[in-house]
Amino acid sequence: MRATAHHWSNESVRRLAEGRDPVQVIVDAARKMVLEAIDQGWLGPPYDPFKLAELRGIAVSPLADIPEARTVPAGQNRFVIEYNPTRPPGRLRYSIAHEIAHTLFPDCGERIRNRSKTTLVPDDWQLEALCNLAAAEILMPIGSMKKEPSEELTIEKILAARRHFDVSTEAVLIRLARLSEEPCAAFVASRVADSKGADSYAYDYLIPSRTWKYVIARGTTLPRPSPAAECTAVGYSAKGKVSLPGVPEKLRIECIGIPPYPGAMFPRVAGFLSSERSVASESHIEFLLGDVLSPRGRGRKIIAHVVSDSTPNWGGRGIAIAIKKKWPAAQDAFRWWFGDSRKRPLGEVHFCEVEEDLEVATMICQRGYGPSETPRVRYAAIEKALGLVAAKAQANDASIHMPRIGCGQAGGSWMLVEELVNSILTTGNLRVTVYDLPNSAFSSSALQLSLAPSL
Repeated sequence: MRATAHHWSNESVRRLAEGRDPVQVIVDAARKMVLEAIDQGWLGPPYDPFKLAELRGIAVSPLADIPEARTVPAGQNRFVIEYNPTRPPGRLRYSIAHEIAHTLFPDCGERIRNRSKTTLVPDDWQLEALCNLAAAEILMPIGSMKKEPSEELTIEKILAARRHFDVSTEAVLIRLARLSEEPCAAFVASRVADSKGADSYAYDYLIPSRTWKYVIARGTTLPRPSPAAECTAVGYSAKGKVSLPGVPEKLRIECIGIPPYPGAMFPRVAGFLSSERSVASESHIEFLLGDVLSPRGRGRKIIAHVVSDSTPNWGGRGIAIAIKKKWPAAQDAFRWWFGDSRKRPLGEVHFCEVEEDLEVATMICQRGYGPSETPRVRYAAIEKALGLVAAKAQANDASIHMPRIGCGQAGGSWMLVEELVNSILTTGNLRVTVYDLPNSAFSSSALQLSLAPSL
């Protein structure tokens, strides 16, 4: 679902986006909400959308006489999510996450929001598609799953991830498509009758990976015969190739039947299209064994590291003390910048030039210091700080060098941090190098889908 594929006409979408790309805005909003929840101790998998609603101050109430779920205004910036408790667990969890996504829209309190195709006005599909996208970010948060660039997307892998996270097939498809380096697009299609009365399938929406090059509009009809037509029951899968208007190659298609819209007789079909033309990602993290304080390559460089919000003094056994020993001026400048305040706000960054064409970016992303039963890293702060580092690097044409930030004394999950680095730094075509000491236990050689047990 590219911004260029259609005109964003839905008023709720337009008010959310304020002239920006609605897809990126909703993903950013969902990710911010998720990172704040993880910082409050929200764990998984499975990631509990009921608990997320509680953390957000949203009441949740069962109501068996509605088709799926709906969000009901309950006063100033307060909402109640009503849901049908008879739905299958994965679909129910997806519905709750979908409704939480509705509350990210500034006009959510103006009317009841229903997750039901039969209630939609002509362009409400745009709103619903964005909520589907946010629901996938909620149920499979950033850093909770990893797909290696060399790994091919298949229905079997999608179903394995669905069972692991206890979510709907639709949610897994969306999340994996956005994570994949493969040129592919996830889709959901539903059965329609054409002017001659024949049945076929048309796309409700498509979510592309970042290497996908084609624009396929919503409502495009799959050619007949199509593998989609073979998914005659929920859980039935099909594979094959299809030709689509404006696409100069046959596309691989894998799909599976999923529950129908309320009131519909036939299942919807979820799946993905993929190009057989290999499109290698131009942006990725380069992992090296060595010392981050001797960054490789030519040109201007930034060394990024994480410190606490509670002291201007660098100590312990981490990278900060090593920087202090090699470049005392960096510690002195940070101490002066920190001032007499008891704490500095999380997410702030101090930049200090330590050599010609070399800066140190000190990111405040750790709450407190010393022994702790829970991680001291704050992922929302890392996201904010990386954005500031990215802006600095782009303005100065600099490469970025770092250890596995937030994953030492701060106790963070590298799987989560790595995806933040990829989404903020490498997506912007910045050159990023991560350094491990030769005796480090970290490895970047896994060639299979990895599902993190917890964060």
